[in-house]
Amino acid sequence: MTAKTPKKKLTYADAGVDIAAGDEAVARIKALARGTFNAQVLSEIGAFGGFFRPDFQGMTAPVLVASADGVGTKLKLAFMTGKHDTVGEDLVNHCVNDILVHGARALFFLDYIAVARLEPHVVADIVAGLARGCRNAGAALIGGETAELPDFYAPGEYDLAGFIVGAVEEARIINGASIRPGMVCLGLPSSGLHTNGFSLARKAAFEIAGRRPGDRIEELGTTVAEALLAVHKSYAPVVHPLLPQFPIHGMAHITGGGLPGNLNRVLPKDCDAWVRKGSWPVPPVFDWLGRAGDLDREDMYSAFNMGIGFVVVVEAEQADQVVRTIERLGEKAYRIGEIRKGEGKVRLTD
Repeated sequence: MTAKTPKKKLTYADAGVDIAAGDEAVARIKALARGTFNAQVLSEIGAFGGFFRPDFQGMTAPVLVASADGVGTKLKLAFMTGKHDTVGEDLVNHCVNDILVHGARALFFLDYIAVARLEPHVVADIVAGLARGCRNAGAALIGGETAELPDFYAPGEYDLAGFIVGAVEEARIINGASIRPGMVCLGLPSSGLHTNGFSLARKAAFEIAGRRPGDRIEELGTTVAEALLAVHKSYAPVVHPLLPQFPIHGMAHITGGGLPGNLNRVLPKDCDAWVRKGSWPVPPVFDWLGRAGDLDREDMYSAFNMGIGFVVVVEAEQADQVVRTIERLGEKAYRIGEIRKGEGKVRLTD
């Protein structure tokens, strides 16, 4: 009588979750995260929670400021090109800017990476970008979650989100409440699309224009992918030095919705921001996308940042001095508009 072959038992790996790959990824993450640690970090990566002992010396009433965001469909470019080491930096810089508008300085950061199939080298590339962004911001990467979801994402794809906590002195919180007619809007240039408008940009470049990521565009001096993957700029190195020197009445991070959908978020209900198109140079990538996809120019100002990544609202008599200070810090600043009586809207004018 022939013995029956024992039936193979179903394992977690059979279901698409590789615990060994997860362990390898965590080991790589630990090494990268440690490079962001400071004396305030009291835990290692891999604990159930991250411990952070804030140093509020010199602050009388510290207030924590938190924000969360993602990279959006810019990730599709990472999938198409196999370049994963910049999207993490995009994410950190985006979050840093979001709390910067309130005057907050970053303390620590956590990430969430969800993948179809866990490939340790890809996760390591993503976290390398996260760690670089955190080091530049002076923030500690104290933890996160890496989830393998084989039936949720398409093969080779992932999602990426981040969570930041910073601090600001309560008396120095900037929220736009003191904005008044007569004040000036200064625009700081973006490095490109940053992390918004990629659904439209991909459709224009790849579907309508028929371009490929590696195609070189002479007028841009780069490939399509290089132009679109330009890292989201952090404005913290320029803005933080301004805060002790000048009364800053409002700031806006120009992300999804462009100038009309973000500058309005800090305006009092009785004020409008009148922004003059043409008062700053629009980067060539936007002009190229507009022609390549036959895009509606007005719609582009609501989909893209159009070359302005951050806005600072200052008193008119100090505007020129603020611009000079920004230039000494190695950045450009443009006088893009002014505040007038209104109803909390952004008015784009030619």
